[in-house]
Amino acid sequence: MPSIRPLALAALLPLLGACASSGSSTAASSPVPELKPGVPAGYLGRDLPDSLALLPAPPAPGSAAFANDEAVHAAAQRLRDTPRYAQATRDADLSFPAASDNFACALGVPIDAQATPRLYMLLRRTMVDAGLGTYGAKNQYQRVRPFMLHEEHTCLARDEEALRKDGSYPSGHTAIGWTWAMVLTQVAPARANALLARGRQFGESRLVCNAHWQSDVLEGRAVASGVFAKLQGNADFLADVAAARKEVAARQAAGATPTGCETEAAALATPVPGVL
Repeated sequence: MPSIRPLALAALLPLLGACASSGSSTAASSPVPELKPGVPAGYLGRDLPDSLALLPAPPAPGSAAFANDEAVHAAAQRLRDTPRYAQATRDADLSFPAASDNFACALGVPIDAQATPRLYMLLRRTMVDAGLGTYGAKNQYQRVRPFMLHEEHTCLARDEEALRKDGSYPSGHTAIGWTWAMVLTQVAPARANALLARGRQFGESRLVCNAHWQSDVLEGRAVASGVFAKLQGNADFLADVAAARKEVAARQAAGATPTGCETEAAALATPVPGVL
């Protein structure tokens, strides 16, 4: 998809730039290509799903679908100053290791560059694929985000400048979180229920953060499904899944457990009002 890739990279890299600070010791079967120093490329290259072809146009202002988006936005903003808002703020951070920590409780083992290097790199590379996969539609529609329309703020002020230049539809964070949930389920099938629930909650955090409309989140999952399907035909991805599966099994056998899971579970027990 050569027509969208330069624009997509220009928009996505500011949001991913912090991940360059971690993971340099990650082992892999072969050298990993980089988008810039410290930021690994995805697995798919230009073989991404075309989100513009996959998705309908976003809800038009004045439509019933947009009225529903507005209603969910208003309901989600009532969660400010709650533990669910604090968790949404943590979910907004795509830098590593913070991003991978958000799925450790659902996986049941810690995720880090030292003890689980192939898993760590698997998440970093699939993040790029999922994020870039949204840009056919993002660049076409340039949908205004709810915090911009309502002259409000998001839960992570440092990202707002980049978000203002980045279309709202579909949600890149949701595409990343749902892709991770499916990839981790492939790594640890016994944890599928917890992982898929966490992937859904990760996307819903974008509603709480005031960064996306509900329709952005729903269609972010559709893009993630396309990315995941494409990954199944990529030999490097499948090799990293197999290696990550062994790493997780070794950590389970060693009794390694993530921290902060009770706090996370309590925060996520609060439903986001009105979501489908």
